[in-house]
Amino acid sequence: MEIKWGVHAPGEERAEWVKGEARTALLVLISGRFRVELPGRGVLLAEPGDYVVWGKGVDHSWRAEEASTVLTVRWPSVPGYRAG
Repeated sequence: MEIKWGVHAPGEERAEWVKGEARTALLVLISGRFRVELPGRGVLLAEPGDYVVWGKGVDHSWRAEEASTVLTVRWPSVPGYRAG
């Protein structure tokens, strides 16, 4: 299992979509407004506690619509993986 606390400035976004993800992920909004893009749909997290889950192999991207703090839990852990 991997746990990440992410603090993102307004307008910050992932430069490229994550493709071929090897893990299942749960992303929970702590504060702000945060959008997760999945194939065919976008999910807006607007209230603290809003969350989204996606499975292994699901491409995704994201954008902080406001200053946002999010908690991401991913499993299983990938040996040698390091968030940049």
